[in-house]
Amino acid sequence: MDRTRMKRYLFSHKRFYKSILLISSLSFTILFNQKVFSFPRSAYSLINNGPKEIIDQAWQMIYRDYLDSTGDFNDSKWIELRKDLLSKKYNNQEDSHEAVRAMLSTLGDPYTRFLDPKEFKEMRIDTSGELTGIGIQLSLDIVTDDLIVVSPIEGTPAFKAGISPKDIIISIDGESTKGMNIENAVRLIRGKEGTKVRIGLKRNNKVLDVLLVRQKIEINAVNTKLNFTNSGFAVGYIRLRQFNANASREMKKAILKMEDNKVNGYVLDLRSNPGGLLEGSIEISRQWMNDGIIVSTQTKDGIKDVRRATGSALTKKPLIVLVNEGSASASEVLAGAILDNNRGLLVGEKTFGKGLVQSVRTLSDGSGITVTIAKYLTPNGIDIHKNGIEPNIKVSFPDSESFKLNYLDLGTNKDFQYAVGETELVKLIYKANKKSNFKSKIQIDS
Repeated sequence: MDRTRMKRYLFSHKRFYKSILLISSLSFTILFNQKVFSFPRSAYSLINNGPKEIIDQAWQMIYRDYLDSTGDFNDSKWIELRKDLLSKKYNNQEDSHEAVRAMLSTLGDPYTRFLDPKEFKEMRIDTSGELTGIGIQLSLDIVTDDLIVVSPIEGTPAFKAGISPKDIIISIDGESTKGMNIENAVRLIRGKEGTKVRIGLKRNNKVLDVLLVRQKIEINAVNTKLNFTNSGFAVGYIRLRQFNANASREMKKAILKMEDNKVNGYVLDLRSNPGGLLEGSIEISRQWMNDGIIVSTQTKDGIKDVRRATGSALTKKPLIVLVNEGSASASEVLAGAILDNNRGLLVGEKTFGKGLVQSVRTLSDGSGITVTIAKYLTPNGIDIHKNGIEPNIKVSFPDSESFKLNYLDLGTNKDFQYAVGETELVKLIYKANKKSNFKSKIQIDS
């Protein structure tokens, strides 16, 4: 039976589930209704209202929408896998959950994974702007099976302790993380406020041991400073920590405040921003750009969803964007839009390279799965995933243990990358002023 006929048979009975479009491994965005299909009722009734229903729902979601970024997915093997799974006996919900985990592990995709009801609830908490823990976001290296720190969240225990992007977590409270998935790692790291957790790290072949105190983490997405250059220009420094539910509103407020202060230009800091809501990155891009493509998403069928600026920019003043290896996901969408549309210059280091889009699907027992359904491309069609974005001006911090930058020093002259960005901004301001004066002279002469 060919694939088209098989789909018609498998998906002839329609049901509806809510889905959530996801852009980072630990946070999600807009709600929308999406059709999820099941078997004809005569066949479906055999697995309805039992542990096998969960397995079958998850299987169908992968078969229909999964975007294979490795080239290893095989339709025939996936169909055979379903037959094997549904031929077995499952005594309870936990058995079906383990079966789904095992099924998804065959894909070799760390972003396509199962979430039990408790984990699914915690995922919702991650985007609310408040959680209890140490303040890191994780990824899983599918080659080495290592747990990798995407980025610590600014101001959190992990950030203050010096945990860095690309650090490898090798143990949690003495338990090895070898073979551990992200959900189990998060479960061990989180705990009651005030309790301690010991994290074993590997960095540049050195093993580090860090003892952290869990705390309630309230995440303000944006903070600002009004700086002045030696030449007297006013610079609006805006640091965007992550794209949570409040980010767009906070960014709008920050830009308008800086406009009231008559700034000459901006430095937008996306360093160590692990991403978050896709819709937030699009809305914030529109606050900086009047026209042009922001991002496009491409599914396994080659369909592209192109998102554009809408002529609603809050400022046209010169812009520098700071990025580093901890700038991931939604940060890369925003940085790529600024770069490819020549809206500003990127200064810093190559970004993380997380360019896959996940959809979080709710299963009938309150659990869920995240499914890689698309990849996103910059306006120039560049595939960000694993490649990252190269800045216009590459600037690295001194590679020295003696060089320590306190988070309070960000956006100051002690911040080497910011200092370079500010110097480049001054050049852009002079260029913009020269252009403006030239236009004024033409108008007067005419």
